[in-house]
Amino acid sequence: MKDLAYYKKERSEAWRVELRKSMKAKERTSRPRVKMPELEPEERRHIFDKEVNIGLTVEMAISEAQRCLDCPDPTCVDGCPVNINIPKFIKKIEAKDFKGAIAVLKEYNTLPAVCGRVCPQEEQCESKCFYTVTLKKEPIAIGYLERFAADYERLSGDSAIPEVKESNGIKVAGIGSGPASLAWAADMAREGYDVTVFEALHEIGGVLKYGIPEYRLPNEIIDFEIENLKRMGVKFKTNFVIGKTKTIEQLREEGYKAFFIGTGAGLPRFMHIPGENSINILSANEFLTRVNLMGGAKEDYDTPIPEVKGKNVAVIGAGNTAMDAVRTSLRLGAKRAMIIYRRSRAEMPARKEEVKHAEEEGVEFIFQTNPVRYIADEQGRVKKVVVQKMQLGEPDASGRRRPIPIPGSEYEIDADIVIVAIGVSPNPLIPSIYPELKTNRWGAIVVNEDQQTSVEDIFAGGDITRGGSTVILAMGDGRRAAAGMHKYLKAKFPEKVK
Repeated sequence: MKDLAYYKKERSEAWRVELRKSMKAKERTSRPRVKMPELEPEERRHIFDKEVNIGLTVEMAISEAQRCLDCPDPTCVDGCPVNINIPKFIKKIEAKDFKGAIAVLKEYNTLPAVCGRVCPQEEQCESKCFYTVTLKKEPIAIGYLERFAADYERLSGDSAIPEVKESNGIKVAGIGSGPASLAWAADMAREGYDVTVFEALHEIGGVLKYGIPEYRLPNEIIDFEIENLKRMGVKFKTNFVIGKTKTIEQLREEGYKAFFIGTGAGLPRFMHIPGENSINILSANEFLTRVNLMGGAKEDYDTPIPEVKGKNVAVIGAGNTAMDAVRTSLRLGAKRAMIIYRRSRAEMPARKEEVKHAEEEGVEFIFQTNPVRYIADEQGRVKKVVVQKMQLGEPDASGRRRPIPIPGSEYEIDADIVIVAIGVSPNPLIPSIYPELKTNRWGAIVVNEDQQTSVEDIFAGGDITRGGSTVILAMGDGRRAAAGMHKYLKAKFPEKVK
């Protein structure tokens, strides 16, 4: 991680000084924020393999980069969990040095093309932008520009691979291949470690592959980023379940000196209300995994998913996963696709852009309404959800207004399929196998400031330590874990680690 003094020092580059002189601040701030080109709603609601957001042109990216004021104290950096030097990469774009822009990004972020698409910039870096905080205008489109630089690199065929130190011969293992592990693996490879990532599934990428639909994050984007990690020397082993295929102790015997656990939050939560065990009530995790990873949307695959075409689909919850599930059901041909949420629009945790896209595609939102029980037909298949209207009280611990049931307000909604998307809990597999790993009351692995667990050679990060969270926060954990593990191994093997 770089501190503020580093960023200020970087600002002395002559080309950046010239750029600041080339356009007055008033001219920069008078420009409107760029609008991301999108597929038309009627077209996109029927397809999986085309992105909704098309991407910026070169001209649009340069124009947006010119809005950046190159602030003396770049508070946008404070909002980035991996501390990207945001002003520097944006000024590289303004100077038409697109290869330089991606090189800056990759100093801090292993997955810029991914983060440019799915990270909640509006809550992180963009929320700290000078435009937002001081000018009360729309912020610089940092996420769009990150995506532009990453896509330009991929499409150019000239990929920038970060510099890797000479091998120190020390073997380290990552468990799980989601964003936390990938960020950890990249930083460990940079330091010269022999890195292997073990994945239980048949595809690399974790939640990036099984949880996020291709119309938001195409698999080719993830595969490109993973290929770059392989070029850095990172090895991947799939269909490998730690504790089943081999234990951590067996890997220690094979010479692995430290471990990073990034197995995510794959345990779905349910409401535990009457009728919830009815057929065709399933978790968003299960539904999205069957579609995204197992070919459930393709006619030539036998992946069992409920028949969605022509059906009424109710999705419970209003986060990004709920948006993914309801929009996927539309693409599978749902007659009516609904979000049922117990709070109001203002409290929805989903990204505003995802909500906008869902509405444009025809999703129906039913606010301040909560399921209380399900009604099944004679074959045990769900046919109705009984809901109760809610009123909002004072804010609770989450900062959102607490929903309060309104007595006597129950009514029925027709639903042939119900997808529950009310959150996830940490994957319980490894904590259950290794009781020496300290966990909290929610089942998350407890770590210190270096992401080190109660077992000294085991580090952890991402959703296994946080519960359900964001890609970029998981990556921040992975980078801290890499720094912590490097410090640990340097103390243990000073003759090998420089």
